[in-house]
Amino acid sequence: MTTKQPNRITQSLLLPAQFVLLLWAIHLVQTLLHLDLGVYGVFPRNLIGLRGVIFSPLLHSNWAHLFANTPPLFFLSAMILFFYRRVAIPAFIMIYLLTGLAVWGFGRGVFHIGASGVVYGLVAFVFWNGIFRRNLKSIALALIVVFYYGSMFMGILPGQEGISWESHLLGGLAGIFTAYWFRDRIERDEEKKVYSWENEPEQPPQTFLDPDIFEKTKTERQKDAEPDEDLPGWFSNRTW
Repeated sequence: MTTKQPNRITQSLLLPAQFVLLLWAIHLVQTLLHLDLGVYGVFPRNLIGLRGVIFSPLLHSNWAHLFANTPPLFFLSAMILFFYRRVAIPAFIMIYLLTGLAVWGFGRGVFHIGASGVVYGLVAFVFWNGIFRRNLKSIALALIVVFYYGSMFMGILPGQEGISWESHLLGGLAGIFTAYWFRDRIERDEEKKVYSWENEPEQPPQTFLDPDIFEKTKTERQKDAEPDEDLPGWFSNRTW
């Protein structure tokens, strides 16, 4: 008896759901035990702060912070897993790590926590795929992202109190770099279909009339004008 394999939609939803549940479980434990896990975030240019490259996206300051990041994180992760299956996992990991490393190198000297940097990276990844790949699917997905998340552009502006705009900006740049890096790893439905007639050998150009027709006619006229040695001329003594 064969087991039924999960379909593509189920597979695309499973990992994002598990990741979001992990974030909620961590924050629930932090709340119930009154823990301050913010010290495990990214602290720029400090060796201890490097651990935040791994832990920062898993931590949130409050429930409102977590609520704000949950829908886009889930939706964008599922979108990438469904439409960009060949690169979804490595692209997510690259965005995740590059965002943290960039914040560690260029951010302000405070603890940076939250998954919003990864969210901005995913938005940029989907949008710039439409620019780098230039096929109908990627362009349509880019337009969807712009429609739903275009207002997120304001989040990269500096001077917003309590918001790590560096994570947003650098996460977006990480997403652009990742889209460029994987631009040639196209999906099966993005491959150009080759029709049978395109594989046929190229035929030489044909003309409506035989190009030698005029030369042949001229030659024949010359031949007809010459007397035939086997036939008598007009003044021959032979009779028939």
